[in-house]
Amino acid sequence: MKPVQLELLTTVSAPSLSPDSTRAVVAASRPSFASNTYVGQLWEIRVDGSVLPRRLTRGESDRQPRYAPDGLSIAFLRPDAKGKAQLAVVEAGGGEPRVLTDRPMGVSGFTWSPDSLAIAFTSRTAEPGRYGSIEGVGAGDEAPRRISTFNYRGDGVGFGTDKIQGLFSLDVPGPDTEPFIKPRGRAAHGVTPLPTGLPVVRKLAVATQDINEPAYGPDGQWVYFTSALHEDHDSDLRSMIHRVPSGAPEPAEPELVLGDPVGEWAYRSACWSPDGSTLFALAQHVGKSGTDFLAKHTVVVSVPATALPAASALAPDEAQQADYTESESLVPFGGNSVLACARVRGTGELHRIAADGAVDVLSSGPRIIHGAAASGGTVVVSHVSEDSPGECSALEAGGLRRLTDFAEPLRQQAGISLPREATFAAPDGYPVHGWIHLPAGPGPHPVLLNIHGGPFSQYGPGYFDEAQVYAAAGYAVLQCNPRGSSSYGRDHGLAIRHAMGTVDLLDVIAFLDGACDANPELDADRAGVLGGSYGGYLTAWTIAHEHRFAAALVERGFLDPASFVGTSDIGWFFADAYTGSDPAHVAGQSPMARLDRVRTPTMVMHSEGDYRCPLEQAQRYYVGLKQRGVPTEFVLFPGESHGLSRGGSPWHRRQRFEAILEWFNRYLPVEGPIAVDAAGQVAEPRS
Repeated sequence: MKPVQLELLTTVSAPSLSPDSTRAVVAASRPSFASNTYVGQLWEIRVDGSVLPRRLTRGESDRQPRYAPDGLSIAFLRPDAKGKAQLAVVEAGGGEPRVLTDRPMGVSGFTWSPDSLAIAFTSRTAEPGRYGSIEGVGAGDEAPRRISTFNYRGDGVGFGTDKIQGLFSLDVPGPDTEPFIKPRGRAAHGVTPLPTGLPVVRKLAVATQDINEPAYGPDGQWVYFTSALHEDHDSDLRSMIHRVPSGAPEPAEPELVLGDPVGEWAYRSACWSPDGSTLFALAQHVGKSGTDFLAKHTVVVSVPATALPAASALAPDEAQQADYTESESLVPFGGNSVLACARVRGTGELHRIAADGAVDVLSSGPRIIHGAAASGGTVVVSHVSEDSPGECSALEAGGLRRLTDFAEPLRQQAGISLPREATFAAPDGYPVHGWIHLPAGPGPHPVLLNIHGGPFSQYGPGYFDEAQVYAAAGYAVLQCNPRGSSSYGRDHGLAIRHAMGTVDLLDVIAFLDGACDANPELDADRAGVLGGSYGGYLTAWTIAHEHRFAAALVERGFLDPASFVGTSDIGWFFADAYTGSDPAHVAGQSPMARLDRVRTPTMVMHSEGDYRCPLEQAQRYYVGLKQRGVPTEFVLFPGESHGLSRGGSPWHRRQRFEAILEWFNRYLPVEGPIAVDAAGQVAEPRS
């Protein structure tokens, strides 16, 4: 795949399944250079495969579809003229959608009531005088922010305490309701404000902190949600499950259902079992301090309805459950169990977890399942596979039966480099697991060692645009999960606590050496290294200790733990957990303190709006390289946050790839320098 072919990448949302189990609906989305946004619609999929999937809506960017419990309607989010997501419904058989909200800051999440008559949703409300809430008062004219908390802004969100996310509900108009006609002429004269025809929105909860993940209880009388409403919420990572009445005429004070303000667990994603007997949730152990998060698994816990409210839930030993950190939600299944997505050795599995903690692996293999829906005994999943960035499949006894082929244009027009799984031994004998992507042709190929972020994250066998772009340009791409990564158990993830740049460096170098020794088509003498976030850290650390690389890319890097503490949105708890707090020990793990050792030509890439690894990290690292005469270039993207490579604007993602390829082809050419035309498009590399 070339950078210009990014528009071929179609991803899919978690599915929603009709109550009769015959149809599923998903949102399919792709980058668009024409609009410089992500465009997509809802698709209806017949579970038996008897009919090809069909486009159900024709909005520019429809997403998050959910069937009503009665199966007659589908709710989803659709952006308004200002790009703010609004709640909309469409009849399940198709037709013209009806927009239900006009929230100035949009709608973030929602859930149907069991009777299909109401929807509860979350939405931010701007503090008066901010974010355009007063006409004529722009961002530069707003009053100063007076800050007294750690958690005052977040990457991709911006400042948060002046736009709290609240909980609301509305009654859903029936499908036969007469359409609203906006008054005009005489009918509109003297009427202020003009009616909108939108349902009345009710605020359900009194809350001074963000509310997330709303879910109705079995009888529809309560709405459950996740929030951190305890007194010390600003100095720990605890969150708890609360509830408020769904039909109260005025906003209600939340009732704590699961959690303890001084307990050792953070709870989220409340989900009731189908029979209503058990409340399930996702939980992470955060210790007595409330901030002991490092390399902790997220587990599935449960509490009998008769035991609520509860200060804690019966939690399994972390070694007895996989890591469900990347599960966006739990899915009710069977009588008294739920479905959850687990990461295991880089792959994404689907598990069934019963109320007694028993776990059944329903699907595993070389793919990443990231969403599921169930009705009766039918299960449909969304997943990334080796040959596709997004498909839906039905779960059957023999495995998965694919229901879609959104990647067909990608395969036809771009081709795909399938991953080779490999394991090589580190110097101490520790197994380092990962994948190799080879370009076309016999080689020998130059090699790019690509290091993931996190560090408690992982690479997997699923389709990854970075590996595909670099392989298409003629590079062999190596991606491994060194110690410090997730999905290999807590000891694996905890191995670099207060020891960053030790065994993780040994592991990535061992994978590089092992791959080159085992694959003669790889040229061990022509290698580059790159990575983002923690991957940027380990890239910068690597080139300060290894001088074999022809070029490097340090992207959105965690480069100076000391300054990270006061500038990152997570700095107040993250840096000390990984590097410790002793200044000398911290400096011993800091790439910024090793600048004098760097000789490798290094591109530094960052986003102006990155609050996770703040811009100053890149600025200081770039200037330090420049002062020391190291060949370097600083690529700075306006209007982007930490997630540029995954969710940045399509044009910026394309330009990012083009800059990276140009840099590596300057210092590590596949065969001669790569050509870039007047439009900035990277020409097909010569081979």
